[in-house]
Order: sequence, then C-alpha cells, then structure tokens
Amino acid sequence: MTIDRIATNSQSQLMLSQIQQAELALNKTQTQVTSGMVSTNYAGIGDKTAMLEATRSAENRANAYQSATTLAVNQADLQDSQMSSLSDLANQLRQAITTATGDNDGSTLMTTAQGIFDQVSQILNSKDANGNYLYGGDKNGQPPLTVTNLSDLTSLSSASDAFQNGTLPNSVMVGDGQSVKVGMLASDIGTGLIQTLKDLADFNAGADGNFSTGLTDAQSSFLSGEITTATTAASQVNNAAAANGNIYSQLQDASTNQKTMSTLFKGFVSNIQEVDMPTAITQLNQNQVALQAALQVTAQLNQVSLLNYLPAPS
Repeated sequence: MTIDRIATNSQSQLMLSQIQQAELALNKTQTQVTSGMVSTNYAGIGDKTAMLEATRSAENRANAYQSATTLAVNQADLQDSQMSSLSDLANQLRQAITTATGDNDGSTLMTTAQGIFDQVSQILNSKDANGNYLYGGDKNGQPPLTVTNLSDLTSLSSASDAFQNGTLPNSVMVGDGQSVKVGMLASDIGTGLIQTLKDLADFNAGADGNFSTGLTDAQSSFLSGEITTATTAASQVNNAAAANGNIYSQLQDASTNQKTMSTLFKGFVSNIQEVDMPTAITQLNQNQVALQAALQVTAQLNQVSLLNYLPAPS
C-alpha cells in the first residue's frame, strides 16, 4: 500500500493563502518604501481621497497667489526706485528755479529743464518685463506720456493733455477675493512735474521769455511763483512714493501669509499621502520575515510523511 503525506489539501490551501497575503503585504510595503507614498492610486488612500484633493487644490491656489504676489513685489520695488528718482528730479527742478531766481541768472535753466524732462519721460514711459508700459494702467500698450520733447509741451492746452494712460491701475490677486492695486498711473505721478516744465517752456517761448543772464522783473516774478509750483510737484511725487511703500508692505505681508498657508497645506498632503519612512522600512522587514516563514513552513509540510514516524527496521 502507499503511504501518503500527513499534510492535507485543506492545510496546503491554507498555507498558500498565507503566502499570498504575505506577498501582497510585502509588495505594498516595497512600493511604499520605493515611492515614499502611502499608495500610488486613490484606492489605497480610501476615504481620505476627497480631503487630499481639496488640500492639493488649496495648496496650488496658494502657490499661484504667491507667484503673482512675487511679481507684484518686484514691480513695487522697481516703482520705489523710480519714485525715488522722480523725487530727486523734482527737487533738482525746484532747486534750479530757486538758484536762477536767487542768482538773477537763467542762462542754464532751460537746458537743465530739458535734461530733467528727458529723464522724467523715460521713467514714465518705462516698460515691465513683458513689454507693457508700467504706468499705463489699463492702457498699457501705448506710451502714457505722449510728448517727446520739452518744446512739445507749448502746443498743449494743459499738462493733462500730455498723458494718455488708462484710469485703472494694475491689480494683483493675493488671496480669495482679495486684491491689491500695485500699479500706478503716469498722470497721477507726473502731472505736477510736467505742469512745472510746461510753465517754464510756455513762458520762455513767450514775449517775456528767453531766460538769460540778468533776469527781467517779469522773469524774476514768474520764477518766484514757480518755486511753489515745483515744490507742490515734488510733494506729489513723494506722496506717490509713500503710497507705493504701503503697497509694498501689503504685498510682503500677503507673501508671508501665502508661504505659511502653502507650507500648511503641503503638510496636510504629506500626512495623507506620504509614508513615515522609518515605520515603512520596519514594516517591510517584518513582511519579508513573514513571507519567508510562510514559505519555509509550507516547504516543511510538503516533506512530512508517515515514514518519518515509523520505527527503523531491525
């Protein structure tokens, strides 16, 4: 007669099931250690999927706001530098008029005025990195200051006619439903300066003009009045610089908040999606041991026979 193995079919099936479960657990932990993720698909995340996607969306939105705010901070920083230059030019113009009046000598006044105009027009018609006019507002595709020479101002009825910028400054979204007006309009910044320069150009081209050494009474009286106009123009530029400083501060605060929120959301995503690597490695080692043990037990069961328990022949 034949002597069968002790292991029954049900025992074999049980051990094969244990091996299969151990292999699945090992594959899962190997994937986690390799990818660093709890799961590479939504099924492995289960009921946390909706929370994961909502958090990812919030993180992406915070990152988008941060990118836009960073560009706006750079723009505000550039505007601050240019406002400082315009303030210096306004003070130079005021000083030139004051000096000409005090020295009774206007021989270099119009040359100085032309140089100041050139620099002012260059700043007001400056462009951003995308080629748009920085101080054009909602009409940023055309130069906000239309005149190109100091003498061109004499043909205008008022200084405001020298500007063709829009009426809406550029804004940036820094949060859900929260925007900051980062842009500035050329007419809001430079009208006072252009008006002072136009006054000089108009008077010099008129019957009492042609400033030279030895001012006439009419010229001296006119220039004395223009000192106040130039001072007002300088104040206008300084006020614009102060407003830009406030905008810069708002943008910096918004950027800080955005970074904080982005880090917070990133942490939420990490907690849901990423594995704790030391724990995953420990679990991997345990699953490897479990699979090896299951394989060894199955192999031993397949080798067990009644012959192992029969007495040796005498």
